[in-house]
Amino acid sequence: MTPFPGGIESLANGTLILSAAAALLYLPLQGREPSLRRTLVKTGSTALLALLAWMEGGPALLVAALALSAAGDAFLAQDGEKAFLAGLASFLAAHIAYVPLFLSAGDRLEILAGEPWRIALAALAIAGAAVLMRRLLPAAGPGMRVPVALYAAAILAMLLAAATVPSPVIVAGAALFVVSDSLLAAGRFLLASDSPGQRPVGAAVWIAYYLAQVAIALGFLL
Repeated sequence: MTPFPGGIESLANGTLILSAAAALLYLPLQGREPSLRRTLVKTGSTALLALLAWMEGGPALLVAALALSAAGDAFLAQDGEKAFLAGLASFLAAHIAYVPLFLSAGDRLEILAGEPWRIALAALAIAGAAVLMRRLLPAAGPGMRVPVALYAAAILAMLLAAATVPSPVIVAGAALFVVSDSLLAAGRFLLASDSPGQRPVGAAVWIAYYLAQVAIALGFLL
């Protein structure tokens, strides 16, 4: 059973399958040294989701957020501080695009009053962000504190906006995005680069991230 009409031979389903195949292929590559193949596979998985959203007539902000995320993937596939900051900026822009997208699809405060689990999710996110930032900011160092704080504010705003969207799939996608970024930050600033924990953390970051993008994309397109 395929999510879009026409079976696996349809362009939409084929694009989604190629995206998922690229995401799976990246898993064994994510711990290796940067290379053109590694960059293309990582970037392609999300870029194909952006292409799918465009082909299926998805909201322009959804296409933009996925495209910006693909650019962030390309930067983060490289080593070095400049590449990391460029990736951070790309994902910051993606989250900023997601906020009005979610708000335009959401029911504002009415849905929060009717479904208390959404308020609990928002409260948990705020508390978790406070705890994580207390650890991250000292570890990030003076030059990274402002970018990290801005990024944390943007992703928290993204999740709070998603909490107003009726589709639980989209809310789950936003929550997975927060989990992915939190693990990425912990691996970057709280774990030593040669720690044995880097490999499982890296895999968890990628799996949560890709599932987040798929859930958000399909939540709107379907």
